[in-house]
This record gives sequence, structure tokens and C-alpha cells, in this order.
Amino acid sequence: MNRSLRRTSAALLAAVVVAPVLLTQAASGEESAPAGSSGIGDAYWPLDGNGGIDVASYRIKNRYDLASQRLEGRTVLELTATSELGSFNLDFLLPTTKVTVDGRRARHSRPDKHELRITPASPLAVGSTHRVVVHYAGNPDDKRYAGERNWLANDREVVAMNQPHMAPWWFPGNDHPIDKATFDISTTVDRGREVVANGTLVSKTRTKRTITWRWRAEDPMATYLAFFAAGDFEIERGTTGGLPWVNAVSRLQDDRTRAGSMRALRTSASVVKGLEKDLGPYPFEVTGGISTGLPVGFALENQTRPTYPTLGGPAESLIVHELAHQWFGDDVAIARWSDIWLNEGAATFMEWRWVERKGSRSAADILRGSYDNIAADDPFWDLTIGDPGKDRIFDNAVYERGAMTLQALRQRIGEDAFWLLLRTWLQQEAGGNATTQDFEALAASVSGQDLTPFFTAWLRTPGKPARTADNGLA
Repeated sequence: MNRSLRRTSAALLAAVVVAPVLLTQAASGEESAPAGSSGIGDAYWPLDGNGGIDVASYRIKNRYDLASQRLEGRTVLELTATSELGSFNLDFLLPTTKVTVDGRRARHSRPDKHELRITPASPLAVGSTHRVVVHYAGNPDDKRYAGERNWLANDREVVAMNQPHMAPWWFPGNDHPIDKATFDISTTVDRGREVVANGTLVSKTRTKRTITWRWRAEDPMATYLAFFAAGDFEIERGTTGGLPWVNAVSRLQDDRTRAGSMRALRTSASVVKGLEKDLGPYPFEVTGGISTGLPVGFALENQTRPTYPTLGGPAESLIVHELAHQWFGDDVAIARWSDIWLNEGAATFMEWRWVERKGSRSAADILRGSYDNIAADDPFWDLTIGDPGKDRIFDNAVYERGAMTLQALRQRIGEDAFWLLLRTWLQQEAGGNATTQDFEALAASVSGQDLTPFFTAWLRTPGKPARTADNGLA
């Protein structure tokens, strides 16, 4: 996510459910299979995600009516039980009408508005794979969770985009970045409307009154990165340097603004090629972007196709930021929300690097300017960006100080070691999830230096880091 406009593994999934499972058994005193926990235990949002399951794929088939803003459909989940389960949960806000597990009706209930509890006809054995189908219907705009009302729509357009939560408003899932899955998204709308989603367009199926757009993303992604937009869009497709792209701009924008937004989006593929010079191969099969006509105050790094507000003016730094997230945040996702600086700091740093590569200003000069111009008693320095708290994960300091941390690290360990670190990080963690501790350990290994004092000063200590060589500021 861009702040200036804004607003893993199965083993780990199994590990987080052990304690809740044991507690359930002890409390019930029953021999029946235990229930999966209602969350994976993320410190910021404990109910996000669910214990005992690892989702491999989602196949979403929805019908959306723009006039009434009603959504109905079904989602097919292919999942593995990571522990023995008598029941399990999914994160979902819409009313549910029917659930089946492996073709058999399953009971479903609502422990609270965010949790959908599913009890299959027979317990699920550890390691077994299952096909879960959830049917539902409702108005997403009526739903709120964690103080968020996330549905962005009017009677002419909708875009399902938000962070950290979006999925529960339009499909049932295991809603935490730790559980990535592939997505196949079909959305039916009235004829004459367009739908854009992640990945590549597979098909368009027409009836007398409707059209169904089916999009598929080949690479696993976190649930909050899945999106769809429907309405009246101008869509362009092409290939640059062997990389396919799809761009879409809302016709709610006036002609002049829409032309400017499309010009900005057309730079996406070339920006990707530029980022590859530092970061290595682009991790996905397609790129592009979408510019909505809704009054959205932020952009988001939806996998393969970032979503943007109106882009009528200069937008290069914003596009660089969101496309840098395809590496930092999408391909290599965080394992917990407290590590958000890994995403936002890196994407902001790559904005600095982009300016540097153009010869406009060095990243070292940007760091020096920020450090010198922000007084020690400024609240900017109060936040510990390595664990900012759930209410401040998108604070400006997370972005700017995250970028400052990386540039200071670059100055501390040297140019060769720094870029080797970033490329190794992206290769080693590709397709998975990682933590700040993982990054610190790799930085120490690549550089051969004890960097504990450095990261303590920049990530875990409130206050302005001292201007020392150890802090990368000499």
C-alpha cells in the first residue's frame, strides 16, 4: 500500500493450532476430534486465519449486481487438514446458505460475525485433503470488521481492494498472509460491463443478459491481495520485453483524466523491467494495473495488477512503489503483521533507488536529508517500526524510516553485500513468508557482521538513531 495516497508453510500453520487443539480437548474431556482454532494467533488480529487448515486453492464464482450491490455465489476451496479436525473455521462476513465437504452436507454456524464454523459429516484426518464448497449471498457494504467498512462501490462500479482485510467481504478463506493459495476468480455482471481481477483472463462467457469474466493467477498469493473490479472500464493488453500486461481505467473518470491514467499505467511493464535490474526476475506471469473511478484515497499492491486511484497527474513514484511490492510483500510475504516494515520500507526504498538510477538524487542524499531535517524530538522518531502496533502499521514512519533503515544498512555493510543481501532474500524466500528476524539473520550472514546493535537502533528503539558508523550514518 502506498501511504501518500492512502489511507507458509503448512508446518507453521500446523504449529499454531497445537495449543488451541490441546485446550479444546482438555476442556471438553471428549474423545471426538477437536475443533480447529478460530485464529492463527497473530498478535495484531488474533482471529485472522484459522488453525488446522492449509488452503491450496480458491475457485470463486460470484454474481455481482451493481445496482443493488448484492453479491451471491460460491467458493470452492481445496485444503489440507494440518491436524485432526472435528470442525474448522473460515473467515467470512456474508450470510452463508450451504456448505459441503467432499460433496456431503456440512453443518455451519457463526461463533461471531467474522467466523464461519464448518462441521463436516466425518472428522478430517491429519494430512488429508478436502474440497470445501461454501454458498452465500448478501450485501458486502453492510458488513464491518475490526472497525473497518471496506466495500468500495456505487451503482456503476465496484473494486474489492483493501489492507489488511478485504477477503471476508467477498469470499470465505483463511485470511492471513501466512496461508497463500492460487486463485481462479469468475465474476458475472450485466452485459456491457467489464471485470478485472488478478492474473490472466481465461474466458468470457455471455448469456442474453450477463457476461462472466474468468481470471486466473498461477502463483499462490495472500488472501488480501486477491481482488476484482467491475464496471465500465477501458482495457488495454500487450506485451513488453516478453512480459504480458493488462491495464484498465474506469470510464467514470473524465476523458482527459482517463487518458492520463492510462498513460501512467502503460509505464508499468517498463518499470518492472527497471526493477529487475536490482531485484532479479519479476516473480509473476503478468503485470499491469487498474485505475478506479471511485473516490479511493490509496493504492494497493494486488498481486500481478496493483489497484490505483485516479492517476491523471504524475504517478511514477507511486507505480514504482506498488510494483516493488510484487517482490517485497507479494512474492515474499510477511509472516505476521508486525513485520509490515519489510513490505513498506522496501517499496519506499525502491522509490529512492529509482530516483537514484535516473541520476536525479542519490538514496544516500535522501537519507541524509531526512535524517538532518527531522528533529530528534519529532514524533516521527517515537514509533518502533519493527513492531508499530496494529493501529499504526501504515504510519508514515513505517514507510520512511523503513527506507532509511535499508539505506543505512547499505552504507553500513557496503554496496556489494547489500545488493547480494536483497537478491538472496528474494530468491531464498520466494513464494513464501518471512519475518524481521529472518532478514536480520540473513543480513548478518551475508555481511559477516554482527548487526544486532544496528537493527536494535533502527527497528526496536524509539528515538532518533545516533549518527554513528554502527548505525550506518557516519
